[in-house]
Amino acid sequence: MEIVIEMKKLLVLGVGNILMMDEGIGVHAVHEFWKEKEDFDDTLVDFIDGGTFTQDIFYLFEEYEQVLVLDIVRAGHEPGTIYSLDEGDLIQNEKQMLSLHDVDLLDSLDMAQMRGHRPTIKIVGIEPEKIDWGTQMTPVIVKAFPAFMKVARKHIEKLLNGI
Repeated sequence: MEIVIEMKKLLVLGVGNILMMDEGIGVHAVHEFWKEKEDFDDTLVDFIDGGTFTQDIFYLFEEYEQVLVLDIVRAGHEPGTIYSLDEGDLIQNEKQMLSLHDVDLLDSLDMAQMRGHRPTIKIVGIEPEKIDWGTQMTPVIVKAFPAFMKVARKHIEKLLNGI
């Protein structure tokens, strides 16, 4: 008898530290998606607050075909710049400063692959203005937040519909 494990199509993983100002945007975004969860088919997609994302949650990747990560990306552009990246962009772009989460993310993907399944990954990131102690995002990032959410929604739609 062959055991077939049903995978969900998409995991939306918001990462960051909400105690460090702009660093928490991915978590804030997932919390916003939780308010809209009736708009999404929960048999296809899950929204998870990954916090500061350690390699300890790599096992989650085994359950999904695709992962969309929402996080900050420091690439030296204007604060509020929104990025759409693939895994190859994280690996190949040596000039891009990877956050700790991105490094953990790549390690976690490798660990998931060793266990038998590596999902495809996309990242929606935003250039932070300030990362320091504080629970509020900076005004620049607050202003850019609706556009960040719009880009994330478009990626969710594309990933769920195979576009």
